[in-house]
Amino acid sequence: MSASPGIPSERPTASMKHLAGLSPAAKKVAGARRNPSVVGVDESVPAWLRTSAGWSWRILLLVAAVGLIFYATAQVQIVFIAVFLALVITSVLRPVTDWYAKIMPRALATALAILSAFLVLGGLLTYVITSVAGQWDSLAGQFNSGIEKIFDFLENGPLPVTITSADIETWIENARTWIAEHGGDIASQAAASAGSVFEGFAVLALAIFCTIFFLARGKDMWTWFLNQLPSRSRETWIAAGGAGWYTFSGYARGTVIIALADGILAAIVLVILGVPLAAPLAVLVFIGAFIPLIGAPAAMVVAMVVALAANGVVNAALVGIFIALIGQFEGHILQPLVMGKQVSLHPVVVALAVTAGTFIAGILGAVVSVPLVAVAWAVFSKLRRKDPPMEEDIPTAKEIALSGRGRSSNGGASGGSGGRGSDSEATAEA
Repeated sequence: MSASPGIPSERPTASMKHLAGLSPAAKKVAGARRNPSVVGVDESVPAWLRTSAGWSWRILLLVAAVGLIFYATAQVQIVFIAVFLALVITSVLRPVTDWYAKIMPRALATALAILSAFLVLGGLLTYVITSVAGQWDSLAGQFNSGIEKIFDFLENGPLPVTITSADIETWIENARTWIAEHGGDIASQAAASAGSVFEGFAVLALAIFCTIFFLARGKDMWTWFLNQLPSRSRETWIAAGGAGWYTFSGYARGTVIIALADGILAAIVLVILGVPLAAPLAVLVFIGAFIPLIGAPAAMVVAMVVALAANGVVNAALVGIFIALIGQFEGHILQPLVMGKQVSLHPVVVALAVTAGTFIAGILGAVVSVPLVAVAWAVFSKLRRKDPPMEEDIPTAKEIALSGRGRSSNGGASGGSGGRGSDSEATAEA
């Protein structure tokens, strides 16, 4: 029904609340007289669609930001690796530097801490090289006899498929032919590898350069960065930076401690079992501990192959069993004891992070994925406002279905009785 002349048409109350106190001219400029919903909430759109649209554009912006970060990182991958390595070295040497700084200037303490790290690594490499050189003669004979045992097992063993010496010679000849045909490609790949070696030295030099400044003036650099921000944002950045560095440094130091423990335990086991090259294999286990999930098993396979070639199948099986026990000791005792609550990630999250990092950036992605995810979760946990936890157990799907069915049947019955009551009350009133 149209409005009578001289009587203003009624507007929806919800769309007029935001126009209270405005002059008629302002309302006209805002378009509210013709279409009040342009400056209010359009009630013709369902609430679930408005909510979904709001979340959709926010998620799209977040995905775009993350993709931009990955793209920018890929363009300066060498710089990223150098800074990441510098942060790892800084987190490990920071306690040593602080201890030295108690009795000497900070600059001298930094130099002494870096020198101590070089001496430790140099001594470790020297020990590995001398041990390999001292066992090389006996190791060559053990490998020859071990390889003969393996060939004999493949040719005369209980396996359903037999591999003869003629088959092996044919494979070797095919490999030689392939190498001769692809010599140019191999040379180009070797030149590329030489370039990669040069890049590796450049990354190491840049990492050491950054480490010196992080150890000597890291606090001053962080203060300078905070001073460039608005004062209202500094408290948030301080909280986020503190949580992130606490988690990252705890992960780095914990990984180094756990890797040292794994290497020492592996060396003890290999020496007791009489496996040759115990020191290099222990160093390999130490390096493998820095790659979550896949590093330790790879080192175990190499140690088992050496034990199989030198001492036989039984010794190789014992090596595999003991290194697997070392892995269980690491996961159930060392990890909780050393890292504690600094890195609280579920094993499923670790597996997904390592897999995604490996697909994106290979071995480098597998190494950096877990600390990056741990830092991101620590910052998010520090800045978010957490609701109180649930006190009751979450009902199962069956309980929800049964309770919903009961409510619907009860509601129908009550609705029916309510309808009859309404009818009786209407009759009584009539």
